[in-house]
Amino acid sequence: MNYEYFIAKRIISSKAYKSSVSAPIIKIGIAAIAIGMVVMMVAIATGIGLQKKIRDKVVAFNGHILITNYDSNTSEESITPISKNQDFYPEFKTVEGIAHIQAVASKYGVVRTGKDFEGAYLKGVGADYEWKYFEEFLVEGRLPDYTQKRNEDVLISEYFANRLQLKLNETFQMVFLKSDSERPPNIITYTIVGIYNSGFQDFDANFIIGDIRHIQRINKWGKDKVGNFEVFIDDYGKLAEKGIQIYEETSSLLNTQTIEHKYSSIFEWIKIFDTNIYGIIGIMILIAGINMITALLVLILERTQMIGILKAIGSNNWSIRKLFIYNASYLILLGLFWGNVLGLGLLLIQKYFGIIPMNPETYYVTEAPIYLNIGYVLALNIGTLVLCLLMLLIPSYIITKISPVKAIRFD
Repeated sequence: MNYEYFIAKRIISSKAYKSSVSAPIIKIGIAAIAIGMVVMMVAIATGIGLQKKIRDKVVAFNGHILITNYDSNTSEESITPISKNQDFYPEFKTVEGIAHIQAVASKYGVVRTGKDFEGAYLKGVGADYEWKYFEEFLVEGRLPDYTQKRNEDVLISEYFANRLQLKLNETFQMVFLKSDSERPPNIITYTIVGIYNSGFQDFDANFIIGDIRHIQRINKWGKDKVGNFEVFIDDYGKLAEKGIQIYEETSSLLNTQTIEHKYSSIFEWIKIFDTNIYGIIGIMILIAGINMITALLVLILERTQMIGILKAIGSNNWSIRKLFIYNASYLILLGLFWGNVLGLGLLLIQKYFGIIPMNPETYYVTEAPIYLNIGYVLALNIGTLVLCLLMLLIPSYIITKISPVKAIRFD
């Protein structure tokens, strides 16, 4: 580093500089970057967190891909059975990336208590059912076990329990009507062994989880007949690709459908979060950049005489511009540091204490979910630093227009 550059750096970093007119503007610039970083981190963490939470809840009730019969049935009730004797069941060997496949069936019935009644679907599951998705939803009791003989244990939602005033270990009757109205309905007395709350009222208000063998008996299906198959994949990012592969590897009599297609309105809605996130990031970086441009302009005008002296003793324009950009980059890094401290602190508090509630009827969650990943935090910091520095090249260009003679006489 040459002598005049060293002197200039000492001057621009001196106490006189820190107490100068530009000090309040610089503090505002640092605060703008810190606040912008906090807002961007919160937007990404909550936006992605909400997307993942809603997606996981839909997956818990349906799997990633559904294999059903080709028919005109649009309800949740299983009408035409499918044989379990398929090449892809119980293990999908012809398509890579399949984590699990399970056979299920649904039957509509009426829950009847001594005081009230309510319509619902009994979702019948068997020994192959993957319960790990329901473990986090369980608020009371235990998960039922259908690996042994047929039983009447069921899992109901907290919504149903409150609506019908049912409690753990209590019993209720479920009435299943037959297509032939002259024949008496099937009535089964179930025992509540667990209560769940997914926060997804569209599912909580409609599904009771029970033994699939009851549905097979009511519908007079054999033990090898089920309503449909639910397929879980390892990588959600490959959902569309795996959906096509599974379709090609199944019988022409069967149809496949991804959850994004079945619940298109929900997934189209959560995709809007991406647009909101990009918009917030763009606005925050723009605001931070404008504040830093303002701070640098004030700093340049305040140091006009110094710039003139440096030019007079032989410094070129680029070396002087670098001096101001280096100091501005320090201010940006300072803002990023405090932004990260505050942002990560707020996100960790929300993640572990859930202080910000949300309306489950609108957002399908009871509290704002947080997604933390070192990848997007680093990308956000690097991107903000680079873009702000690029924006600072514009005001630093003014230095090339400053005349040494006029600058030295500038007051």
